[in-house]
Amino acid sequence: MDFFQAFFLGLLQGLTEFLPISSSAHLILTPAFFGWTDQGVGFDLSVHLGTLLAVVFYFREDVFGIARDGLISMGRRKVVGQGALALYLVIGTIPAGLAGLALLDLVDSTLRAVEVIFTTTLVFGILLGIADLLPKRQRTLDTLNWKDALLVGIAQAMALVPGTSRSGVTITAGLFLGMSRETASRFSFLLAIPIIVLASSVKLLEVATSDVVVDWNGFLIGGVTSFLMAITAIHFFLKWLNTVGMWPYVIYRIVLAGVIYAVLM
Repeated sequence: MDFFQAFFLGLLQGLTEFLPISSSAHLILTPAFFGWTDQGVGFDLSVHLGTLLAVVFYFREDVFGIARDGLISMGRRKVVGQGALALYLVIGTIPAGLAGLALLDLVDSTLRAVEVIFTTTLVFGILLGIADLLPKRQRTLDTLNWKDALLVGIAQAMALVPGTSRSGVTITAGLFLGMSRETASRFSFLLAIPIIVLASSVKLLEVATSDVVVDWNGFLIGGVTSFLMAITAIHFFLKWLNTVGMWPYVIYRIVLAGVIYAVLM
């Protein structure tokens, strides 16, 4: 893997991981467009670690407070501070964790097909647009309950299918549940932390227990680039959220689906 490929894919992962446009689809489709060989599990691990560090760093005060209150709540056996939110993040992670264990082989093979990505990119893009048009989206993080967390978690499990977009489908679910754009987005980003930890752990185990040769130059370039790009993407997404809404991403997904159909199908 040369410098440009590692830099470009790291940039792409950092940009698309937290925007509702599907990072997995872009990482699968880009090599197909340019005729590149698959980047390999070692590189995938590096960009996942980059985006994980980015979201933890960006929301470091929230992460510290939620983790602290969650542990205190467990010790005292009653909700303290943000202890309920810590529980909801755990609940929201369980469906995707279980689905990942059950469907990992299917996700890494059949579901990476161009036809699947075309369908999920288009359908879930339209659903995001519909959800963004719904009225009375005013719920804040303080109003969430375990049922909300479970439903968003089930939606997150659907994002194992490339093209769905983890952030896109969880934000869509949040909007359908009456959350404000900011609430749905923040919960989606916080929910990304445990699921990226799980995904990175699986890839780390695969690297450690196989004969995979890691390109350490590509690893470093991809990881650093995805980290910097992800922080930038999160910041401007939240900054412009109420101004631009979700429709620019909806339109992008529809156009992308058209390009996929025209070029790769």
